[in-house]
Amino acid sequence: MKGLPLVADPNLIVGMEHAEDAGVYRLRDDLAIIQTVDFFTPIVDDPYTFGQIAATNALGDVYAMGGRPLTAMNIVCFPIRKMDVGILRDILRGGLDKMREAGVLLIGGHSVEDDEPKYGLAVTGVVHPDRVLFNRGAKPGDKLILTKPLGTGIVSTALKGGLADPELVARSIACMTTLNAKASALLAQREDIHACTDITGFGFLGHALEMAEGSEIGMTVDAASVPYFTGIRAFAEEGIVPGGLIRNRKHRESQIEIAPACPGWLVDILFDPQTAGGLLVALPAAGAEQLLRQMHAAGIAEAAIVGDVTASPKGKILIV
Repeated sequence: MKGLPLVADPNLIVGMEHAEDAGVYRLRDDLAIIQTVDFFTPIVDDPYTFGQIAATNALGDVYAMGGRPLTAMNIVCFPIRKMDVGILRDILRGGLDKMREAGVLLIGGHSVEDDEPKYGLAVTGVVHPDRVLFNRGAKPGDKLILTKPLGTGIVSTALKGGLADPELVARSIACMTTLNAKASALLAQREDIHACTDITGFGFLGHALEMAEGSEIGMTVDAASVPYFTGIRAFAEEGIVPGGLIRNRKHRESQIEIAPACPGWLVDILFDPQTAGGLLVALPAAGAEQLLRQMHAAGIAEAAIVGDVTASPKGKILIV
């Protein structure tokens, strides 16, 4: 978007200048709105489940900014002359059920005819202007917490090839349809959160590097502590991975230093593009264990401390 003549506004808290998860605009001293949009093609066969996943993914950006989603509008692309309209109905029903779970009101939408189905949401949320969470602001000495396991991209690729067993697919779907609402609510109760983002298409390392670049810090990631789905190691070792993983690795590998003991398949999992992934949170070490216990007590069972923020090298990650 470089070169576009953007209009400045003193009430714009988060715009296009940084790689943030959503836009934030101040309406008054105690209220700001969060706006985000996301949609994509199906990654599972079941239309209802696809609708749930797409809605969960779109709502995630509001949670990552520390906000509460209020309203949403459907974004629909559908081959109405080639596919049964019942499929579209199931997609929309899945999205609506997930919006209901989030306490979000569906207020409209827009549809176009397309060669393949696509679905997502434009979401509006609210947050106090002083309580916005940014993906920059991490400080040396902080701990890094990840709230969901990695591997949804690899599982989806294996599913398309008929290689993923039903239990693994079920775990991945359960992860992709779990809102980040509980984790975000816990963060909203604290004063010590330095940075937060959600892990989606750029993979864990891509989004972590955005945080490192924006915060002008480095990171050390303990690869063995990063949660991922049991069963995806064999796929990673055999190269059964999504194209997005390969692109993520190619784009960012110059900023990654890998300890000799860290296996290549595990590094690939760290590059795996996620759908409706978890939150990556940076906060002081003194509060990290407490927050982790709170997350586990709230049912966020696979949340884990996965690394540390370092003063240097800035904008780079060491994987140990």
